[in-house]
Amino acid sequence: MTSIGTTDKPFRIAKRQVYEAYKAVKANHGAAGVDGQTLEMFEKDLAGNLYKVWNRMSSGTYFPPPVRAVSIPKKSGGDRVLGVPTAAIGSRRWWSSR
Repeated sequence: MTSIGTTDKPFRIAKRQVYEAYKAVKANHGAAGVDGQTLEMFEKDLAGNLYKVWNRMSSGTYFPPPVRAVSIPKKSGGDRVLGVPTAAIGSRRWWSSR
């Protein structure tokens, strides 16, 4: 028996929040992650990809893939290694920082 207003998902995450996270990643002009998927590729099935991110996050089954390491030269010399997430994980990271 279920009561009104309950969900079968253990985490309450609004689909709108996942969409807002995607918009923030897009505004940041993110690069492709370790999976090679660009934002343009992600957008080819935007609704489906955002649904997958939302579904996995709200059900607790989301496990982020590794990030792509990129070396950025420092002004003082040497390099700084930067981790570039996939488009999906970028949306998730933005959302979870809120």
